[in-house]
Amino acid sequence: MKVSPRWIVFLIASALLAACGEAGPPAAPDARSCTGLGSDAMVWVPGGTFTMGEDPGYPEEGPSHAVKVEGFWMDAHEVTNAQFAAFVAATGYVTMAERAPPALPGAPPEMLQPGSAVFRVPTRDDPAWWRWAVGAQWRQPSGDGAGITGQDRHPVVQVAYEDAAAYAAWAGKQLPDEAQWEYAARAGARALPEPVDAEGKPQANYYQGVFPARDLGTDGFIGRAPVGCFAANAFGL
Repeated sequence: MKVSPRWIVFLIASALLAACGEAGPPAAPDARSCTGLGSDAMVWVPGGTFTMGEDPGYPEEGPSHAVKVEGFWMDAHEVTNAQFAAFVAATGYVTMAERAPPALPGAPPEMLQPGSAVFRVPTRDDPAWWRWAVGAQWRQPSGDGAGITGQDRHPVVQVAYEDAAAYAAWAGKQLPDEAQWEYAARAGARALPEPVDAEGKPQANYYQGVFPARDLGTDGFIGRAPVGCFAANAFGL
């Protein structure tokens, strides 16, 4: 039976979970050059059935249940700053973080200006780890004037669902649904408590240490890593 491919864009504001390769474990890329996924090609994710959700954990993650997913195409890595910049240059698109927020009654003055939420390490005097940062958007994710120069291969962040959908439509693709995303991230396998190898070395870019107090950067990065810094999973993502 011929399967009509579905084109899925891989756009996420955080990390790509990675494990091992499809035709045998691929060579681990150099963490400084991050050449493991140098191509912007798409990969075919074969259909299958997997257990979606988790019983232990947050209530919204369960109950775990079997889900069948048809095969689809997916970007090999997250959408990069360079790719998103090409979309903006071609269309003049303005992201939600760059637009004036709705004038909600009682909102603090700073939240009536364009910006976005930014993570920060909490303190005893201020235990909140998210704050509204005026001016925070994809070109300057922290809202402090620090831009993304030299970060063309970093995943684009400060992108809302509406922005992601607009990018996907421009690229002739679509966003994955929840089941497709979880199936692709797990590579159809059982979820691991933490993406580490047999020696305990991180195999993905995520927060190591005590969240949210301290990120140890054991994976080689404090914050985001460029795409291709870790070996692909069994689906090639």
